[in-house]
Amino acid sequence: MKKVVTPRWGWALTGSGHFFTECLDIIRSLDHVDLFVSRAAAEVIRMYKHRLEDMPDHVRVFKDTTASSVPVGGFYHSYYHTLIVAPATSNTVAKFVYGISDNLATNVFAQAGKCRVPTVVFACDTAPELETQAPDRKVMVYPRRIDLENTDKLKNFEGTQVAESLAALHEAVERRRRELAAREPIGNV
Repeated sequence: MKKVVTPRWGWALTGSGHFFTECLDIIRSLDHVDLFVSRAAAEVIRMYKHRLEDMPDHVRVFKDTTASSVPVGGFYHSYYHTLIVAPATSNTVAKFVYGISDNLATNVFAQAGKCRVPTVVFACDTAPELETQAPDRKVMVYPRRIDLENTDKLKNFEGTQVAESLAALHEAVERRRRELAAREPIGNV
């Protein structure tokens, strides 16, 4: 992995379509982003008719192609100031809660936590009834009790903020931008 001078946003995509297009729009609005794409996310990208090749030049893309999730090494070298996992499936949230790190998204989450990198997770299953965008239409989903319980458990993780809506995700990103801007040394603005 090439040495980075400017710490970056880390953003992990999972296999959820919940506000998927809107999450890609947020990614495009950020400077210095490393995008971690799980295998499931790669499928969703195709289903929603997006292309990783259309991401701006300031977005580096890492795909889930290695058994040991090699790209997580950047967390050990302070390459990242923030990790965002959005959107996060109930499967991903459950793995976070139970400490399972078996794909790129779950590995970057674990390493961010171990390296004390502030993390925002936009969990998909946050209410008993939700309307979401499928590839071809809006649909209603009804998260299971276990999905809602896991989202609640994740809220207690040190260094992790759970965003329960797209508006909350936007707020978390903007709050983090302000925090980062406030700590930049004078002259590097």
